[in-house]
Amino acid sequence: MKDPKTDNTIQFNENFCTHLEYQLGRSFGNSDRQDLKGFWCDGVSWDPIPDQLTKKSVQETRQIVTKAWIGKDGQDEYEMTIRLGQSALGRCAKGAEMLDCIPSSDSMNWIDIEPQNRRIVIRLK
Repeated sequence: MKDPKTDNTIQFNENFCTHLEYQLGRSFGNSDRQDLKGFWCDGVSWDPIPDQLTKKSVQETRQIVTKAWIGKDGQDEYEMTIRLGQSALGRCAKGAEMLDCIPSSDSMNWIDIEPQNRRIVIRLK
C-alpha cells in the first residue's frame, strides 16, 4: 500500500470511478431533461493521461480529463472533465479518497452534459 505522505499521486482509481459511474446513472434517471431519458453510464475511465494525476497537476488545473461511456445504450464515448471543488482538492492533497465529494443523485446541478458534442463536465464538492 502506498504511503500518502510520500506518494505524489491522487486517489483517482477504479473504486472512485465505479462510484461516479453509478451516481451519474442515478442522476440521469432522476433528470427531467427529455434528451437524457433512458441515459445511463457504463463506465468512467480511471486511466487518464498519467501526468494529470500528480498532486501538483491537480492543484494547478483543479480538474481531471478522462472519458466515460454514456448514452441510451451506455456505449457512446464522452470526453469527461471532472472539476474538483475545495473538498476534493483538500482530499487530493492528503492522498485521501474522494468518494464523499461526489454530489447527490437527487439533482443534475453538478452535471453539465452536451449529448450532441459527447462532452460532460461534472463538479465535485
